[in-house]
Amino acid sequence: MAALAEQSIVEAPLPKTAGYWTGVGRRLLRDPVAIFAGLVILALILMAIFAPYLAPADPYRASSLRRLRPIGTAGYPLGSDELGRDMLSRLIFGARLSLFMGITPVILAFGIGSAIGIFAGYVGGWVNTAVMRTIDVFYAFPSVLLAVALSGALGAGFGNALVSLTVVFVPQIARVAEAVTTQVRSRDYVEAARASGAGGFTIVRVHVLGNVLGPIFVYATSLISVSMILASGLSFLGLGTRPPEPEWGLMLNTLRTAIYVQPWLAALPGVMIFITSIAFNLLADGLRSAMDVKQ
Repeated sequence: MAALAEQSIVEAPLPKTAGYWTGVGRRLLRDPVAIFAGLVILALILMAIFAPYLAPADPYRASSLRRLRPIGTAGYPLGSDELGRDMLSRLIFGARLSLFMGITPVILAFGIGSAIGIFAGYVGGWVNTAVMRTIDVFYAFPSVLLAVALSGALGAGFGNALVSLTVVFVPQIARVAEAVTTQVRSRDYVEAARASGAGGFTIVRVHVLGNVLGPIFVYATSLISVSMILASGLSFLGLGTRPPEPEWGLMLNTLRTAIYVQPWLAALPGVMIFITSIAFNLLADGLRSAMDVKQ
């Protein structure tokens, strides 16, 4: 009987332990603020995707007889702009360019900055010093000033604004990637892999990337709100999207002369920028808290 009991204990299956990302998902689902922010972002993305089906009117159709109609006017739920175009339709279509200009530069900078930072952090030595001191040259300038200077040098336009914003965020992400990689490089499992004869590429792919991409991703998520504000600022200054394209920053620029006539109407694009930026910030905070293993 003792032998059978011992055998049953040995053969008893071990309980499965939840993985790291499973724990992150569970903690994130327990955060109502992050869930609400994620739903707001999802609603904005769906609004941008299905804009042609949601917009009640043509966002480009102007009418000099219907200029600056107040909010609640029949046929114009959110009024009309300085050219008589439906504001609700332009806000819905404006989500496309605004979200694209807010998310795309961060995605591009995430790929480029992560590669630079991980390379510099893993190699170390004079290579790290040379790369990071070069990065610090760009990092020394304020984001707004650097974005305006680059856009002014490249010329106004949608594509040049994307390039400028990408260049602004690459140094910031690279510094975070380098700092995290430097910490991971000295861990015991990396030293063990190096002692076993594993190559540098294998160590980075197997042991480093899985431990550094998470913190870098969380930091990059927090930059989306900054990217949206900078992109809107470039369009407001005439360095980004050009008329008559609907974009929230550009709409703020064209409606600035109507602020004394229809102040609530002129504030609508700014409200959309504020809501989207706050949603991305709250989601980034929720991801940061969920990835904290101390919880």
